[in-house]
Amino acid sequence: MSETVEITRLGHAGDGVTADGAFVAYTVPGDVVRVSSNGARMQIEEVLEGGPWRGKPACRHFGSCGGCALQHVLPEPYLAWKRELVLSALAQRGFKDAAVEPIRAVSPGTRRRAMFKARKSQAGAELGFYEPDSRTLVDILQCPVLVPALENLIAPLKRHLAPLLRQHETVEVHATATDSGVDLSLKWKRERNPELLTALSQFAVALRIGRLSSNGDPVAIGQTPVQQVGRFTVVLPPEAFLQPTAEGERILQTLLRAEIGGAHNVADLFSGWGAFALALAEGRAVHAIDSAEAQINALKRAARTGQAQLTAETRDLYRRPLLPAELSRFDAVVLDPPRPGAKAQAEALARSDVPHVLYVSCNPATFARDARILADGGYHLGRVAPLDQFLWSPHVELFAVFTRSR
Repeated sequence: MSETVEITRLGHAGDGVTADGAFVAYTVPGDVVRVSSNGARMQIEEVLEGGPWRGKPACRHFGSCGGCALQHVLPEPYLAWKRELVLSALAQRGFKDAAVEPIRAVSPGTRRRAMFKARKSQAGAELGFYEPDSRTLVDILQCPVLVPALENLIAPLKRHLAPLLRQHETVEVHATATDSGVDLSLKWKRERNPELLTALSQFAVALRIGRLSSNGDPVAIGQTPVQQVGRFTVVLPPEAFLQPTAEGERILQTLLRAEIGGAHNVADLFSGWGAFALALAEGRAVHAIDSAEAQINALKRAARTGQAQLTAETRDLYRRPLLPAELSRFDAVVLDPPRPGAKAQAEALARSDVPHVLYVSCNPATFARDARILADGGYHLGRVAPLDQFLWSPHVELFAVFTRSR
């Protein structure tokens, strides 16, 4: 049964919300739409009157592909809404007067990593992303979010995956554009055998990719994937985590350098392969920690080759956070945890005397939780700089500064 509703606001996941709290995807405040009921969410049937925030989507697949949620929102209100996500999360934890700066944004066509799904059908190989809240694959022809090196790979990937895949077989394709070429990793239920390895080698040559891995193991290397940070060159392990965009990474590195001040001994926690540790290594002693052993080993090699005063260790900071006695030698600590945040490490920092904590977060909610822990331990929350490098999604990055007197 259909009904007509008006959208009053955008929810935290990007869906439009009616006055009585129903969620309608792909709508904006001021929209008058005809919808059909689908539990707590409503299915849009027709836009009867468009609201002032409504714009034209950049991609033909928007609305069916689950990769983007907000292409239909004009840039200015879209960015204001993302900044508001940060303000709201902080206010809920008692930071009502937080110094949240205007949001910085990266451009379309800059995302350098993607996780596609591919499946063999009667017509060949389909490749793309699932529909929202579904396991239905949307076969895409374009993706304006991605850097050209990845978007231009969509059609060739389909063509060359088709003879590799069995009927109805699904494979997860991790694609990363590195400084030296595309790093491609396939995750599927396949055992290594000579016939498969030969086919994969031919696949890699045909696609002209830097490295091809299967279930985490390299099977063909034409050009070793590397990332350059200043004078340091990092040889990346398969499926290494990179910031979503090179532009966003540079912004975060610039913010870190500006705020690290005269700190001489720095800990970079949840460091990965060292995008921040190496950016701060000139003239400082940096100790990097992460649970990903392959990435820590890559960082160690880069530091040795570049003769940096940098040490690194593999450690699970969720189970074994650095304790106050271990933190006492550092002038500053950089935190860049995954989406769950760094609760245990924040609790340890709150009991320490580290004067500066620089926090990079991709989740305002867990960041605000950790900020409350630090503030209750005596830290002052200074500048908060939001960054949109998760284009047209409800995710937002941020950089924040905490200080205390020793």
